[in-house]
Amino acid sequence: MGPEPPQVSIDIEPVGRRVQVAVGTTILAAAQSVGVGVAAACGGAGTCGCCRVRIAGGELTAASEEERRLLGEPALAAGLRLACQAGVRTDVRIVIGPESLTATQRLQLEGLGADVSLDPPVVGFEVVLERPALEDLRADATRLLDALAATRPPVEATGRPPIGLAVLTELPAALRAQDWSGRVALHRPRGEVVAIRPPAARLLGLAVDLGTTKLAAYLVDLDTGSTVGRAGAVNPQIGRGEDVMSRIAYANTGPAARAELRAAVVEAVGRLAAELCAAGERDTDAIVDCVVVGNTAMHHLFAGLPVRQLGQAPYVAAVSDPLDLAAGDLGLSLAGGARVYLPPLIAGFVGADHVAMLLATEAAEASSTVLALDIGTNTEISLAHGGRLWSCSTASGPAFEGAHITDGMRAAPGAIERVHYGDGRFSVQTVDERPAVGVCGSGILDAVAEGLRVGIVDARGGLARSHPLVATDNGRPRCVLVGAADTGHHRDIVFTRSDVGEIQLAKGAIRAGTELLLSAAGIESVEVDEIVVAGAFGTYLDLRSAVRVGLLPDLPLERFRQVGNAAGAGARQLLLSRDRRLLAVELAGRAEYLELTTHPEFAEHFVMAMGF
Repeated sequence: MGPEPPQVSIDIEPVGRRVQVAVGTTILAAAQSVGVGVAAACGGAGTCGCCRVRIAGGELTAASEEERRLLGEPALAAGLRLACQAGVRTDVRIVIGPESLTATQRLQLEGLGADVSLDPPVVGFEVVLERPALEDLRADATRLLDALAATRPPVEATGRPPIGLAVLTELPAALRAQDWSGRVALHRPRGEVVAIRPPAARLLGLAVDLGTTKLAAYLVDLDTGSTVGRAGAVNPQIGRGEDVMSRIAYANTGPAARAELRAAVVEAVGRLAAELCAAGERDTDAIVDCVVVGNTAMHHLFAGLPVRQLGQAPYVAAVSDPLDLAAGDLGLSLAGGARVYLPPLIAGFVGADHVAMLLATEAAEASSTVLALDIGTNTEISLAHGGRLWSCSTASGPAFEGAHITDGMRAAPGAIERVHYGDGRFSVQTVDERPAVGVCGSGILDAVAEGLRVGIVDARGGLARSHPLVATDNGRPRCVLVGAADTGHHRDIVFTRSDVGEIQLAKGAIRAGTELLLSAAGIESVEVDEIVVAGAFGTYLDLRSAVRVGLLPDLPLERFRQVGNAAGAGARQLLLSRDRRLLAVELAGRAEYLELTTHPEFAEHFVMAMGF
């Protein structure tokens, strides 16, 4: 046996991984060896062009003919390479663009929300109390407040803070168990005692993105600003409807139905809080503050507010100002005096989640022209231009979640998430590289885009019956993505004319909303400096596919920024900064809302945007 080939080091950004590999190893193989998901729909054959990376230092093997054909000389000169073709010759540093990272890795972009000055609404003060004695019979609460007054700096001393009944109930036992010392959690805007924790105990906050389809929860250390845990779950309300209007209709059947929807989601949030605390060996009573963001309907259902008026023109919210509610009143078992902050809303269908996204991305504060989309079952869009902010909402439907698609599914293991057509067949990439069992939203978008590119799908959304992959089933054409022999359930995975139509409806609504915002600002899409794409589906989609089908304006890819769950990141900012809460109110107050359902030009734009 000959000597082992020399080892070199690859630094993989933006995920911060480093791997030692043998000289000549491809970047794709190196990345996969440490679990970094790189899009490679062709399986590394160099034909799909999905696995684009940028070399930021070091030396790679010479560019292959496939790279020269797919990338072109200018891109190669700028350091762009295909991960499946480029082998390493020396220590290198490479940067994987968001369009080439698979969904699993893109979740790491959620670090977006950490860059704020740490100034949380709830802070802790260490106190040591004088013990009771026959000559000192002050009540426990009085004794605590006297110790707190002696401890707080003058700037925080705004009088004797009240102590709610829930905290008073816990106070005597806590003080005696903690040897008359502890850490007082104080809610500064309210000037209220939230909890009495053990000495030096960390104070935790809970940030929740309450999505129509999914919940995302983040456990945050309020002393350091770091996220110490995250968890997700399906919104249990989905059993009463996949979209907002279905749930509003169910809630309107009676008070019991509305109470059922509220209880289901509150219980789910409570389970996520308990799960996060258990993973970190903490108790839920360490959570002293909570922020919940969601669209207007989810906001109202969580708070127990009526939603009938949201389902009828002119679609008015019950309240748009921030809400500061007692966690116990909502049914959440957190610290005794913990509050739940719900940020302001913009309109009936542009909610606090969109405000949180604007905060996290700073899209509305930029001096340039920025279009920001939070794509999901309901898509919110904002345009910042010339110091003004316009917003709208459009019902994009559940197709991007894999619903209403023939072989649709959510982005679970085995779901097709990337599709490429070449050499007369489709190549697919699945979540966790499992055998294909269905297709999720990003996969069906890719399939339609690739079908358009090669002529399987025509400009009106029809399927080419003459194509070898298109067969007829009961008179209706269907196109095979993966044959039964290669699937996990041994059945063909297909897409149909109806599936293409679902994508047309969704992308038509989003594009119509975008065009109406541009019209309100008096500009064309070419004048947009940056397009921010947020939301779960927005994280996973291939930008080239989105542009090809007309979901997004046809602009250079460098003008796009995919930011992951920016609503969750914004919720974390609201836990950590009083200034961000003030800014949220300012943003919501200056947004100019366009109601698309009654807009005289919406139908025209929607019909135009339906075609390819």
